[in-house]
Amino acid sequence: MKSITDELETRNGGEPDADTAERRLLTAVAGGDRIAFERLYLRQHPLLARFIGRHTARRDLVDEIINDTFWVVWRKAAEFRGESKVATWIVGIAYRCMLKALRQNPPAAEQQDEAGLAELAGQESGESEQRELSDWVRRGLDLLSPEQRMTLELAYYLGQSCEEIAAIMNCASGTVKARMFHARLRLRNSLPGLGGEPAPAANSSSVRN
Repeated sequence: MKSITDELETRNGGEPDADTAERRLLTAVAGGDRIAFERLYLRQHPLLARFIGRHTARRDLVDEIINDTFWVVWRKAAEFRGESKVATWIVGIAYRCMLKALRQNPPAAEQQDEAGLAELAGQESGESEQRELSDWVRRGLDLLSPEQRMTLELAYYLGQSCEEIAAIMNCASGTVKARMFHARLRLRNSLPGLGGEPAPAANSSSVRN
């Protein structure tokens, strides 16, 4: 008799869409299926590692946050109501776990590992121009409020929609759109200055935190 996790590989010609597959896995997890839990973990781990790694260079803390996230997933799988994608639900849990962990481990107290930072940013040794560009963008992001930065990263690095970001950050979709607008405006005004060029004067007074 096939388990639900085995059926994932054969239904619909072996090609269920990602969310359908993850909903079935999560249903199996709610029933205590450890194989389904492992498969769900492996599917989501790379995305979560990239997301969390943008906020801390500590690999141990990244792993701790991911483990905390999946402990919640294991315990609360049966509470998933299907109002969002499974991936969005898991990122929302990771977001809250990360905020808690970063409050307990402020970035200033971290041991910054330059090699780790470069690898997390997808940079290879010797690519000086790429490192320069990455550093320039990072300095721009550091000028944003935490909410604005998180909104941009969820949108552009994880590909979440406004509605998905609203679910993750527990706010209205209109709030997400406003944060994105003001974040883009602030970056447009500040990035030229960070690169040694004067920032445009237009609209600079309209930027909000």
